[in-house]
Amino acid sequence: MRKYGWRTSFYFIAAIVLVGMLLQASAQEKAKPESTPKETSVLTIARLVVGTGVENLEPAGVAETFPASTEKVYCFLEATDITQDTEVSFVWFHGQSELLKFNLPLVKGSRWRTFAFKNLYGQKGDWRVEIRDAEGKPLKEVKFKVE
Repeated sequence: MRKYGWRTSFYFIAAIVLVGMLLQASAQEKAKPESTPKETSVLTIARLVVGTGVENLEPAGVAETFPASTEKVYCFLEATDITQDTEVSFVWFHGQSELLKFNLPLVKGSRWRTFAFKNLYGQKGDWRVEIRDAEGKPLKEVKFKVE
């Protein structure tokens, strides 16, 4: 039977301590959240569509493509879970150019529907409407085309 010296025992104990420290550090890394928590939004966008009108508080003529003869389109927004009175902006873009920004209030509650419209003046091409919160942060967008 072979006896080990004090150095061997020391290295063995040091290796066990080192492995324990590495396992503990690994466990702490896994316990960290992968990303910072998302900011809680003041509202949820349940529906965002573009159509040719609004009838009985519902969008009408909803489409992704409109003929050039369409005079005006409506962007309809349904927001839910509104935790406080706030305001949203409807920002209209033709291509990359911002053409119109329209602010509308939303009142605290479980559901709110509103809309904004834009005269197209026969401008063909790619369009989009961006919804922004009261601080100007984009929440959602809807795209459509005029041919």
